[in-house]
Order: sequence, then C-alpha cells, then structure tokens
Amino acid sequence: MDKPRKNPAPDALALLKAGHDKVKSLFREFDGLRGSGDEDGRKGELVDDICYELTVHTMIEDEIFYPVLRSIIDDDDMMDEADVEHAGARELISQLEVMFPGDDHYDATVTVLGEEIAHHIDKEETDMFDTARRAGLDLEELGKQLAARKEELDQDLSAPAPSSDAIAARDSGRRQRPPN
Repeated sequence: MDKPRKNPAPDALALLKAGHDKVKSLFREFDGLRGSGDEDGRKGELVDDICYELTVHTMIEDEIFYPVLRSIIDDDDMMDEADVEHAGARELISQLEVMFPGDDHYDATVTVLGEEIAHHIDKEETDMFDTARRAGLDLEELGKQLAARKEELDQDLSAPAPSSDAIAARDSGRRQRPPN
C-alpha cells in the first residue's frame, strides 16, 4: 500500500504570488467597506489580517528570497527598491497596529498601504520574478525553504501571548520607567 504523500510545496514564485493574491483580496474587501461604519468589527479584522499576512510575507522575502536573488543577479537598484518598499510597508503596518477603525486617517492609512503594496506586487511579479526565472534559481528548493519558514512564522506569530506574570518576571531585570 502506498503511503499518502504530502502535497509538494509550490515553487517559490507560485508561493509568493499566492501570498500576493491573498493580500490583494483582503484589500479589495476592505475597499468595499471604506467609509462605512464598523459596527460588526469587520474592518478591524481585515486590517489585522492584512497586517499579519504582509508581516509574514515580507519576512520570508527579506530573510530568504531577496538574499538568494541578490546574491546571483547584478541589479542592486531593483533589490534596494524592494527593501525600501518593505520598510515603508512596515512603517504603515506599525501605525495601523495602534489604530482603530473610526480613528482619523484609519481608512486613508489602509488605502495608502494598499496602493504601495499594489505597486510593489506589480514590480515584483514582473521585473523580479522574470529576473529570478532567467537567473536559473532552483525555484522548487527555494519554495520549500519559503514554505517551511512561513509555517514557522505562522506558528510563532499565532502562539498565545505570554501571561502578565511571565512578562513581569522577564522584565524584572530591565530598567523600569520611573513613576510619575
């Protein structure tokens, strides 16, 4: 009897494109709610999902895909632009993480993030992916590495937060803010 086989990891570019498609879908859904109230909390959930997906996606690109590609191609400008675009996304994500639906500029911040990500995805899927294909990367092996790291991040980032007692114990040796 044959053993059931795990689904093979997609190649690197297919995995990254699937991540792009998921984020674009979340932004489209948010756009449908833009300007409306958020009585059911859906906007906040969508933004949480967008921020989470972008965080994981940019991490696997920054840690694995970009360094591998940068090491075999001669296009520092393209890679530097991608790095700067990721830094911009991280900045907007950090702003959204402390905002709530209904806050001033909430919808605008999500919209700007979406526009920047759409531009980034377009450049990545055309210029960068074509460059990766022409460079002769082992896209299957790279896909396995990306999928494994994504799985690790999904587990790490979805783990329950430490208890307040654990945080207090961890922080007891750190410099504390003086009382007011």
